[in-house]
Amino acid sequence: MKTEQIIYSQSEGWVKKSDIKLQKKAQLVLLFGNKNLLKNEEHIAYVKQMYPFAQITGCSTSGEISQEEVYDNKIVCTAIYFEKTKIEIAKEKIEKMEDSFIVGESLANKLLKEDLTHIMILSEGLNINGSELTKGINYKLQNKVSVTGGLAGDQANFEETLIVHNKAGEKNIVLAIGFYGDNLQVGYGSMGGWDSFGVDREVTKSDKNILYELDNQPALELYKKYLGDHAANLPASALLFPLSLMNKENETSLVRTVLSVNEADGSMVFAGDLPLGSNVRLMKANFERLIDGANDAAEMSKISLKNSNPDLAILISCVGRKLVLKQRVEEELEAIREVVGKDTCMTGFYSYGEICPSKPFEQHCELHNQTMTITIFKEI
Repeated sequence: MKTEQIIYSQSEGWVKKSDIKLQKKAQLVLLFGNKNLLKNEEHIAYVKQMYPFAQITGCSTSGEISQEEVYDNKIVCTAIYFEKTKIEIAKEKIEKMEDSFIVGESLANKLLKEDLTHIMILSEGLNINGSELTKGINYKLQNKVSVTGGLAGDQANFEETLIVHNKAGEKNIVLAIGFYGDNLQVGYGSMGGWDSFGVDREVTKSDKNILYELDNQPALELYKKYLGDHAANLPASALLFPLSLMNKENETSLVRTVLSVNEADGSMVFAGDLPLGSNVRLMKANFERLIDGANDAAEMSKISLKNSNPDLAILISCVGRKLVLKQRVEEELEAIREVVGKDTCMTGFYSYGEICPSKPFEQHCELHNQTMTITIFKEI
């Protein structure tokens, strides 16, 4: 496997970050960028001209990652040449959030073949129930293929997210990249680093990812009391104060963040499900633990590679982590670099949700929020 990167900014145009040698070879290009830039067909046309035989894929972000740097309002373009691995792309349009399970099942069905090694998901970030999406994928794959990925971002605006597939970015699209063959090693890890506090609260009224009541009290009213002055900036301020959800199936905890709020009925829409009767706990940021979590995710991802250094690392971190870490945000990338090695190409984005199994070697994917999720690739 070989990789190279170019980056677009409005001030400098396209700038090479490595020697350009893959123009006629790359089969896959990942574009992570500002939504307005990805709407511009000229930018997509330039990339297609650079890499005429590649599938152009990507999404809008809440921050773009290139190596150990985080950008805003740019496009990070990573071209990938696989020497022994084949790829296929599946795409579905999601009309309404209630179709999330069906969309996940359909994408997995389109890619499911005997030599399927891994699937990476790039999804609409707002009009989607990430939990139902992963349930649909798991239902079709029967936990026999690993799946990672993330939900597209829009800074902290929560207005519009876009997916790219060979043309300018579109809304309400879910993309799945299938990797085929025995010569590709894939590792993955997902960790948080948030501190939970206070008492457990029971979900007493919910409908999948819509939360109505906690402890028989209106959820939004209770949440606003918790946020105090931050409540005026909902839903963006909720990224700083997620909920910890106990997953009773495998006794792990998942993090859930708010996508939108409904003042009329006091409900809150989350990126993933909050099942009736489950326990949640309020959470807050811990700077050092967030950075340690990124390091732990990298260590977890390398287990399946028997600790050899990967060729490519795709990092998908939640926008909430970026908002909390602020000027220290690149420290989590530096922590990952120490683990994956100096020669590994690092790309990725800040997201509205991350998709990954909860444990190494497990192939049952889950929706996560507020994590650093890492997928690493190595051809052998």
